[in-house]
Amino acid sequence: MQLSKILRPECVKLLNGATSKKRLFQDIAELAQSVYGLGQSQVLDALLERETLGPTGVGQGVALPHARLHEIDRVCGLFFRLDRPLEFESVDRQPVDLVFTLFAPENAGVEHLKALALVSRTLRDPGICAKLRANDDAHTLHTILTETTSSQAA
Repeated sequence: MQLSKILRPECVKLLNGATSKKRLFQDIAELAQSVYGLGQSQVLDALLERETLGPTGVGQGVALPHARLHEIDRVCGLFFRLDRPLEFESVDRQPVDLVFTLFAPENAGVEHLKALALVSRTLRDPGICAKLRANDDAHTLHTILTETTSSQAA
């Protein structure tokens, strides 16, 4: 599995002025609707529901919110780099500025877990995170994410 199969270029955004986790999830839902045709309220509800099970801030300024949706037939993702770090109740109590959201079909099972592991492994690399934080161009961010995982897979 490669991130280029999960993350399309138009699914990478720089986000200015997110003021709360809920506002961020609303922005995620809006992009999910415009890119994937998903219902905003279903996406928002699914993300908020998943977050009640435990925060998806994994540390080092990274969050991996994810949800299962009946509206989709394959795993897909969105990536946001926030201009200002946002409190996310992360395991290390550090604010988040890199957010990779995954959506999976309700019955995706192992594919969802593989995608989550791939994204987690990618964003645990301090070098990749430094490059993501140093760039303000969405196309460049997409390239950093997708080329890195392609070269790791080779």
